[in-house]
Amino acid sequence: MKRRISLTQHLIEENRLSNSIPDELRLLIEVVARACKTISHSVGKGALGDVLGSMHTENVQGEIQKKLDVLSNEILLDANEWGGHLAAMASEEMETIHTISNLYPRGEYLLLFDPLDGSSNIDVNVSIGTIFSVLKAPEGMANPTENDFLQPGSRQVAAGYALYGPQTLLVLTTGRGVSCFTLNREMGSWVMTERDIRIPADSAEYSINSSNARHWLPPVKRYVSEMQAGKKGPRLGEFNMRWVASMVADLHRILNRGGIFMYPADSRESYQSGRIRLMYEANPMAFIIEQAGGAATDGHMRILDIQPEKLHQRVPVFIGSRNEVELVTRYHNEEEVLSALPA
Repeated sequence: MKRRISLTQHLIEENRLSNSIPDELRLLIEVVARACKTISHSVGKGALGDVLGSMHTENVQGEIQKKLDVLSNEILLDANEWGGHLAAMASEEMETIHTISNLYPRGEYLLLFDPLDGSSNIDVNVSIGTIFSVLKAPEGMANPTENDFLQPGSRQVAAGYALYGPQTLLVLTTGRGVSCFTLNREMGSWVMTERDIRIPADSAEYSINSSNARHWLPPVKRYVSEMQAGKKGPRLGEFNMRWVASMVADLHRILNRGGIFMYPADSRESYQSGRIRLMYEANPMAFIIEQAGGAATDGHMRILDIQPEKLHQRVPVFIGSRNEVELVTRYHNEEEVLSALPA
């Protein structure tokens, strides 16, 4: 019988090997994982739990909030408020940071999360997820401010996502590779089912919302058209497109069998800086994908090297199999050189 280990056992063993997961960080990850179990339970109830449909309110992004968006946000806030592991939290659903009350001890970590990614899929029973990122609070920080969160993604000490699909999965990195845990619903525990996940460097799949093709910039049009040309085109091969409209679901597929996820900037005014949130989505996903041997850029530079300027900053994203990301990034940089030449 194959030996299975729990999330807690994995974290303890990793710390013994690398001395990189102090008790406070381990306990924080366990609390987030427990919150994801609670969210999974609510997702699983669906209409029976009266959690489907809209709240008829907007979040800070100007997006209509679903009932599960608000509920998931509250679950994560409540679970992490009192444990003593955090100094503050930030959520895609909230305008500013949430500092830990003076009623509770204050820890040395900062938590960022997208409580429910892929909200448009909630009411049609398609996979959705939770994304989270952990940063170390700056040395000597007194009262946390938004500026304390504005650290490049390369400073993350942990990142992960939960995927609420046919199985509930937790994918996690603490900077030493990527592991996947499956929720054992009978026991209520996270059990490791994959370790040291590696993304193939090449792939025949790509993920992009092709309904926006008329707005794409030349490098993206070039890259996608070459794949669509098939064996008779410059790529000399056949490619398939997959699009779930849930970053967690699309990237989990890519993590397991390769591919590239693209959410580019385009010619529309509100899309010129991209649409993916740097702090809540791009950074944690880039950390995970890089730890699995993949790559992530904004079309020009490594996502994890971007210095955030604001809490809800958006970026273009090209993420997945290394060779595919490098190719589309090269097309962007070539276009930039061409546009800089005199007419």
